[in-house]
Amino acid sequence: MVYATVIFDLDGTLLNTLDDLADSLNYVLEENGFPTHSAWEVRSFLGSGVRFLITSALPKGVSEVDVERCLSEFKARYAQHLQDKTRPYDGILPLLEALSGLGVRTAIVSNKFDQAVKLLSGKYFGGLVESAVGESETVRRKPSPDGVLTAMQELSGKPETTLYVGDSEIDVETAKNAGIKCAGVTWGFRDRDVLAEARADYIIDHPEELLDIVKNR
Repeated sequence: MVYATVIFDLDGTLLNTLDDLADSLNYVLEENGFPTHSAWEVRSFLGSGVRFLITSALPKGVSEVDVERCLSEFKARYAQHLQDKTRPYDGILPLLEALSGLGVRTAIVSNKFDQAVKLLSGKYFGGLVESAVGESETVRRKPSPDGVLTAMQELSGKPETTLYVGDSEIDVETAKNAGIKCAGVTWGFRDRDVLAEARADYIIDHPEELLDIVKNR
């Protein structure tokens, strides 16, 4: 076994959360009199945490008061609607089951707020994922390695046998900052060329390809 510990990003990697995020975001924008965005536009705002999502979606030059109000309202709205349309990507549950069968320890590290990460992990993956870490007062958002290092400590993971799996350039940078390898996935919120430019160690198009990396490379 090449990798004994695999840590996953959540949005765009394990779960397709785009529609629920876009719906909650657009609800808040409309309620506050701001222009809304297509799901494709929202896709480009994701990966750097909820504040970045809000500031990217709001018009240039809005006040900090507007930012804070929309941020607070979005968190409240999304907390009530984060399971409306969200689903695991095809092949993810069989992948996690296969990793568990191999004795590989798994975790989730996300820039989503910690309460939502834990809720979604438990809802969709149950005992298949041992640890779930999101942004909090004690864990800085990616590309800080805080979350990855926390998960590694919880799972007794060693840098040389731990792999981080994500869909964005932020995930590649996070893995580098944690001193571990990164597999970029093309089914999420970024395209292959973004992952290649960020110099992901591996790039995969289907979840089952990860098994070959974990076992053989």
